Amino acid sequence: MGAAAIALVGAWEGLRLVAYPDIVGVPTVCFGETHGVRLGDQYTKEECDAKLLASLRRHEAGMRRCLKRPDVIPTRSYVAFVSLTYNIGVGAFCRSTARKRLDRGDLRGACDAARWFDKAGGRTSQGLVNRRSAEHKLCLEGAE
Repeated sequence: MGAAAIALVGAWEGLRLVAYPDIVGVPTVCFGETHGVRLGDQYTKEECDAKLLASLRRHEAGMRRCLKRPDVIPTRSYVAFVSLTYNIGVGAFCRSTARKRLDRGDLRGACDAARWFDKAGGRTSQGLVNRRSAEHKLCLEGAE
């Protein structure tokens, strides 16, 4: 995980220095952080950058633990899956068809399955459709 994952996730999550309710009402701050966040919490840009890096590392580590061979995933695809895992959570990624297909060596199928995570609160979110489309494109660049 490196600068590419930070840039991708940061761009899609957006930076908010004061906590706000997300699309389904979960208190959220910085680059989409929800753990332990209360409405009204405030952070500096530097604190948010540090939170993003630490959270990406946790999500990546969790993703790697549930994959049989994470080191064979091409770099661009890997970054797309880190972004997905950050957004949906380690548990959801580890239970996903995308993870199952990755473990079978079906990279293209895994990239396709990752697109299914386009709902928030049970409703399709155009923002998530757009994000999954961008991640899908990046993911397929690794599959070529």
